[in-house]
Amino acid sequence: MRRRPYNIDLRAHLEACDDNYRRLTRLMPDLRQTDRREFRMFPQGAALVVSFEVTYRSRYTTVLTLDLPANVRSIGGMRIKIRVYHDARTAEVIEFQGQRRFKAVYDYPNPQMRQPDEKVQVNRFLSEFLNACLRHGVAHQERVMIG
Repeated sequence: MRRRPYNIDLRAHLEACDDNYRRLTRLMPDLRQTDRREFRMFPQGAALVVSFEVTYRSRYTTVLTLDLPANVRSIGGMRIKIRVYHDARTAEVIEFQGQRRFKAVYDYPNPQMRQPDEKVQVNRFLSEFLNACLRHGVAHQERVMIG
């Protein structure tokens, strides 16, 4: 029996990216003026520091790096780059753990061993992580302002 090819649900994917924009602007309401923001999270007794740092900024676009350093309690490090489109009010993952340029759909198997819906999965993961930051994160008061 032959598997049906995966087709991206573009509407659902774009809605998820729009929701990520709203989550990010709740976490960083001053995103256009702040270069860095940190949160502390305490899942299962571990103290984690999550940082959001602006690595590129233009009139309509900002690129953030979300960084979660490795923790001695078996929680590995994580780095996600997110492109935020202010004019379209959307945000998408452009790099996850050093992997870039996610296609909408991949043949499977493929040389990178990416899932057919890899782009959807990394953006869904970002949604879940941002939700965890909103629910369990405690923001530091220290902010770095530009200019």
